[in-house]
Amino acid sequence: MPGAAELFASGVAVITGAGAGIGAGLARRAGELGMTVVVTDIDLARAQAVAGEIVAAGGTADALRVDVSRAEELDRLAETVHARHGDVRLLVNNAGIETIGYTWEIPAERWDATLNINIHGVVHGVRAFAPQMLASGQQAWIANLASMGALSVMPCQTAYIMTKHAVQSFSECLYLEMQLKQAPIHVCSVLPGMLKTSIFEESAGAGEPPSAAGHRRKMFEMMREYGMDLAEGCALILDQIAEGRFWIHTQPEMSMPALESRIEFFRSQQPPVLNEAVRDLVD
Repeated sequence: MPGAAELFASGVAVITGAGAGIGAGLARRAGELGMTVVVTDIDLARAQAVAGEIVAAGGTADALRVDVSRAEELDRLAETVHARHGDVRLLVNNAGIETIGYTWEIPAERWDATLNINIHGVVHGVRAFAPQMLASGQQAWIANLASMGALSVMPCQTAYIMTKHAVQSFSECLYLEMQLKQAPIHVCSVLPGMLKTSIFEESAGAGEPPSAAGHRRKMFEMMREYGMDLAEGCALILDQIAEGRFWIHTQPEMSMPALESRIEFFRSQQPPVLNEAVRDLVD
């Protein structure tokens, strides 16, 4: 079976939220493999910086500003990409934010941003790009960023967790829809473990309640201590996408126990249990 080095040695990749974190790591890796990478982010300067790195390393990249919370901007992105670069081979709906805080303390604006970016960004990314991908008749890939959060629950990360559960179920349904269409489009759900990114940095928590600061700091420290190198994790992700897998894991030693625990929870039909490790993290 051809691997990522062969399948992604050419063609166009569109990656949202690629100005930092996993999106940036995937963009760099796609550029290394030989793809023309469309680096999109709400912060154009960050997108341009990542695109510049890809070009400096000998690759090809284009940077565009996109607010994925706005459906019309994703429609415009799809039109622009197709006009400039032609058919899209790889679409990665990556853009997302982490939101921490008690459900009732998170301001409405932050709730709306989390839902619109994390859920609607994925939905409208697919809605904008899938028609042309289907029309091309060519083999293509759609990767949606879920999370280990899609396999578990966590108090005070409720907003983020519920969006990742939504992305997981959306991806499963989309996979089946592509089967119904007998389309050569491979859909996958990416469930990263803990990679070293900026998602838990203090600045990323703007708009959260003040009570979230301690939780965010502890998560950042955990990530710094236990997180996987970003480049390593992103290489693993693209390798597994190329293999045609639906479930994409960077650290199965983290995600599989979470999955087994979730299965047992459904089997037992017991109420959720708050363990002391979680209490220490939140308090």
